[in-house]
Amino acid sequence: MIRYLTSGESHGKAMLAILDGVPAGLSVDEEMINAELSRRMLGYGRGKRMGIESDRVEIFSGIRRSVTIGSPIAMVVRNVDHSIDTLPAVLEPRPGHADLAGVLKYDLKDIRSVLERASARETVARVCVGAVCKRLLSEFGIKIASHVTMIGSVEASTGELGFNQIVTIAEKSPVRCADPDASKLMCAEIEEAMKGKDTLGGVFEVIIKGVPPGLGSYAQWDRRLDGRLAFALVSIQAVKGVSFGIGFDAARRRGSMVHDEIFYDKKRGFYRSTNNAGGIEGGVTNGEDIVIKAAMKPISTLRSPLSSVNIKTKKAVKASVERSDVCAVPAAGVIGEAVCAIEIANAMVEKFGADSLREMKRNYSGYIEQLKHF
Repeated sequence: MIRYLTSGESHGKAMLAILDGVPAGLSVDEEMINAELSRRMLGYGRGKRMGIESDRVEIFSGIRRSVTIGSPIAMVVRNVDHSIDTLPAVLEPRPGHADLAGVLKYDLKDIRSVLERASARETVARVCVGAVCKRLLSEFGIKIASHVTMIGSVEASTGELGFNQIVTIAEKSPVRCADPDASKLMCAEIEEAMKGKDTLGGVFEVIIKGVPPGLGSYAQWDRRLDGRLAFALVSIQAVKGVSFGIGFDAARRRGSMVHDEIFYDKKRGFYRSTNNAGGIEGGVTNGEDIVIKAAMKPISTLRSPLSSVNIKTKKAVKASVERSDVCAVPAAGVIGEAVCAIEIANAMVEKFGADSLREMKRNYSGYIEQLKHF
């Protein structure tokens, strides 16, 4: 199985990741990972930190001559701003953040010790891991993309666009939105929030194309792939909800208007003309694109802070103000791609598991051939 750990604080020396379970024989280079890190830093509404950091990965182990060797892969991204030991104590917890819950849980007297690890800066390490997993999935023709479908009250209209169109348009948008008109309105809404010293959340969609049927399992609750993907996405800081396919709209419709009818022809095999399920049925991929939406709440740090209580004096105060973003939904989409790539790669290794890429490909090819003769 593929598993990983991350370490590091927002203003510590570095963000680190150890990735285990990647088969030997996969070509990986630092620039490919750096390209994903650069995408994470972009997006209208990001804070000043993005102008300070340059986010470049260093691979310390597990790769020799740009090829994986089967051992754990260690990656480090050094922080330019690593002032953690000189930063002042924080005593005013921010509503919506881990601040208060964290000091109570760990019996800490300084919120700084909580916010440094709870920060979304941690996702730098997850993007590194996701980049390697994306590279593994590309060997099997699996592609992953994301785009922003809502920021604040502005909702995009992209229902008629195909996968490649969404990728092309979204990557050129300052908010990674595939609807140019909505993109402009989203930027304007971010400007208004900025002027009001406020923050904005929104929704991003992750699309995973080329996934074979049969990943995941209905046999045990913790092997259901939709559950694992939902877990991964909600673990992203500020993500509060996840849906697959038509999501909550399914609860409003009758079954005849929800379930995707099944068809067959010799060339395509089994297929569906709709994808309301979002590519997963019973915890198992069905061969259609996996389509997932994730809702992100507004960033908890406000430049016009909300009411709080000093954890030392217990007196009413305004919450602390840290350097932060106004809107980070475009970046969250990139992180969403990364965590989904990790889960899909894990499911692929689980089903076609092997110690080397060549062996894994052989197992995969045998399965695809089996499906053709079902």
